[in-house]
Amino acid sequence: MRIEQALGLLDQVNLPTNDYAIFGSGPLLVRGVINDVNDLDLLARGAAWETATAAGQTVYLPEHDITVASFFGGLVTVGNSWAIGDVDVDKVIDTAETLEDFPFARLEHVVAYKTLAGRTKDMEHLRCLEAWRNSRSDPDH
Repeated sequence: MRIEQALGLLDQVNLPTNDYAIFGSGPLLVRGVINDVNDLDLLARGAAWETATAAGQTVYLPEHDITVASFFGGLVTVGNSWAIGDVDVDKVIDTAETLEDFPFARLEHVVAYKTLAGRTKDMEHLRCLEAWRNSRSDPDH
């Protein structure tokens, strides 16, 4: 899913922006580090979590022992905790950067999570991020 489609779907969910942040691979997608994602993962609290659980399909994920609100057949997933690592939900949300009119987790939070997760796709995303950062510091770009 490309960034335009992802944000179009998220816009339909209509969550209070001060109570969630796009996490997972979404912050890489919006910056052009990667070209597409399978889904958009959000961390939510307070009013955003209440809105998500009231409007979305609540799904228990036994492999991670968490409950999420799912929209559009799982293309947008909202959780009030993160299954991998010790993620400070409030810190991720409170320090989110507004890009394309949506709150995105800061890259340092994404790097910490993906490093810990260590899955093949996470390692590839970290390599893409390093290449992206290097290209931005290259004086010819």
